Amino acid sequence: MEANKNRILVFGGTGYIGKYMVKASISLGYPTFVYTRPINSETPISKIQLCKEFNSIGVTLVEGELEHDKIVAVIKQVDIVICTFAYPQVMEQLKIIDAIKVAGNIKRFLPSDFGVEEDRVKPLPPFQAFLDKKRKIRREIETSGIPYTFVSANCFGAYFVNFLLHPYDDNKKDITVYDNGETKAILNYEEDIAMYTIKVANDPRAHNRIVVYRPSKNIVTQNELISLWERKNGQKFNKVFVPEEDIINLSQILPPPQNIPVSIVHSVFVKGDLVNFELGEDDLEASQLYPDYNYTSIDQLLDKFIVDPPPPASAAFE
Repeated sequence: MEANKNRILVFGGTGYIGKYMVKASISLGYPTFVYTRPINSETPISKIQLCKEFNSIGVTLVEGELEHDKIVAVIKQVDIVICTFAYPQVMEQLKIIDAIKVAGNIKRFLPSDFGVEEDRVKPLPPFQAFLDKKRKIRREIETSGIPYTFVSANCFGAYFVNFLLHPYDDNKKDITVYDNGETKAILNYEEDIAMYTIKVANDPRAHNRIVVYRPSKNIVTQNELISLWERKNGQKFNKVFVPEEDIINLSQILPPPQNIPVSIVHSVFVKGDLVNFELGEDDLEASQLYPDYNYTSIDQLLDKFIVDPPPPASAAFE
């Protein structure tokens, strides 16, 4: 690795999207650190194996809890911090922000966004409460004067193909369609999300900016996705339509946190929150920033589900 390359620290690097970030960072030649909870007798075997893989490709693993002095010491060794914490840990990022302020050396911080553009959507209350926490983190970063890039990566493509199509269930004849299936969503392959994120983290153009990942070939409706899958799979599926009022009702009667996924479904596949705002001249869009990067289209992503064996059952929920 080049000596003058930025050193990147990933919090949550052994989680679902985090592991993609770590591998992308290494593949692009950046010295990469992962801050992770100490491995003990209760650590899942999948995480132990992943940490061994990280070691083998040159990742520096730092074990520790989110203790202030320990975080500060690690942050002082790097240039860029990326956080990929899952929703329950979002507010834990306040500890990272405090440590970055004390360390005083970070060129860029990318908090755990990676979903909808939270400053431009107004979803159902359970999802709104979820996003309010992410907005609080954004505002705290801005107030603190920490250099940042905020990322709106939209839907994790492989995760949502699994969720919508159940491609590895050979006996699945019915496919659930939310509302009329004509709302456009954006499904980006996880490897591409990670590659774009490492690129923007090191890109002066993305300094103190929001970057939206909206590649044209990844904008798709549920009906289009099902038709494409039918052509590749050679099957005809039965669409089971769920009316919008049923989804709204579920968001109101389900207890937390079960009401959050239902509200996300409504936001993405009924309201179309991912695409219901235009990108203006001042907006940064990932595929336009990096036109030479060959991202994975929806068509190509579905090919992976034809060729590749199914992932472990827990893979999408780490």
